[in-house]
Amino acid sequence: MAGKYPAYPEYEDSEVKWIGFAPSKWAVIKLKYLICELEAGVSVNAADYPKSDGEFGVLKTSCVYTGKFNPLENKTVFLDEISRVKCPVRFDSIIISRMNTPDLVGAAAYIDAEYDDLYLPDRLWQTTYFDGGNLCSKYLHYFMCLRGFRDQVSGYAEGTSSSMQSISKEDYLSISVLVPPSKEQACIASFLDHETAKIDTLIEKQQQLIKLLKEKRQAVISHAVTKGLNPDAPMRDSGVEWLGEVPAHWNVMPVRHATNEVTVGIVVTPAKYYVDQGVPCFRSLNIKENKLREHEFVYISAESNDGLAKSKIFEGDILIVRTGQPGTAAVVTDQYDGVNCIDLIILRRSRLFRSEYLCYQINSDVCKRQVSSSSGGAIQQHFNVETAKGLYVALPPQEEQELIEKYIDNQCAMYDKLVRNAEDFVALSLERRTALISAAVTGKIDVRSWVAPEQTQNNKEQAA
Repeated sequence: MAGKYPAYPEYEDSEVKWIGFAPSKWAVIKLKYLICELEAGVSVNAADYPKSDGEFGVLKTSCVYTGKFNPLENKTVFLDEISRVKCPVRFDSIIISRMNTPDLVGAAAYIDAEYDDLYLPDRLWQTTYFDGGNLCSKYLHYFMCLRGFRDQVSGYAEGTSSSMQSISKEDYLSISVLVPPSKEQACIASFLDHETAKIDTLIEKQQQLIKLLKEKRQAVISHAVTKGLNPDAPMRDSGVEWLGEVPAHWNVMPVRHATNEVTVGIVVTPAKYYVDQGVPCFRSLNIKENKLREHEFVYISAESNDGLAKSKIFEGDILIVRTGQPGTAAVVTDQYDGVNCIDLIILRRSRLFRSEYLCYQINSDVCKRQVSSSSGGAIQQHFNVETAKGLYVALPPQEEQELIEKYIDNQCAMYDKLVRNAEDFVALSLERRTALISAAVTGKIDVRSWVAPEQTQNNKEQAA
């Protein structure tokens, strides 16, 4: 960073520990001397969908979650409530979440365009500056993104560490910011707009790649567990809409015919069995696709585990989530043979299938369509033992199951590696973005002479 951009010629101690030394002509100023008002909206009754043209919308606090203003995060105000709305969104201001979860209280977004008929709720503030303050909103917003600034907000926030927190106007306005001369503010903001946009474009491309790789991975699994590996194999109609055609020598059957038992984990007041240490119990949060999440266990005593024999799980059993993300499945490993589980479907190991193969099929798009079509629940999707027993699966001979399983293992390993590489690139890009913003708004780099590449090109063309 320092090698690409020069430093300022002179620095002074800012007397703010997390800022350290800053350019000599920059000032540390409390927000109350820059912002004359933090105006909040009001709580109104609204429908939970975005407004259409000609309607009024009240913003959700989620409009600031990413640090970039999202105008689509609004709710349509009911007609009889329109007279109550206040604090319309204004161009070139900053919207701040005054009340939210600990990691989002104080989250801020810059208003970069004109928006008609959008208003603030009572949980959001909007900045109004002193006349003649020569303050650049974009610069201030970039400063508000810094970890040091966010830590100051957290220090003032009131509320429990695990639920909603809030910050008062007085406390928020007492936070200090580093303010360059007005022309430098605008230059820094323009520089960061340009450079972060380039980084954001690279991140977006990698995120699209990640999505595509995950889709291809899922397609490979779904094809392998329903069509097999031999493209020349004779096919037949499975008789099941979700499966379509399958290899002619495969068996198609409901789960109830593939295993001797489908049962469920502890359902009735499981918390009464909890102890600090003991036998681990798997819950839905411990089940990922084809993988166990081996932390955040709850525990029951050995005596309770023996008494709850019906919900004991053993190596090779398949655990399936019932509520939240129904149908997500993982195989029990030898490490957890004989432990217990809570509110999960247990599909017992059977000689008719290899557990890892069937788990891949249960997690495939084909089985997920079956699960989603039979799940219900207004808040969370949910399915039960009888529904699980009715799921149709396609089972080739054991030897072929093993070949398919190994093929999927290899393919998934390849796609997972590519996804990890893309995710690492995104993480590094985000770190670079954060470091660039921090360096620019704290004066560690001097961008006063920076000119946008397109402007440089225009100047060259004019000179020619």
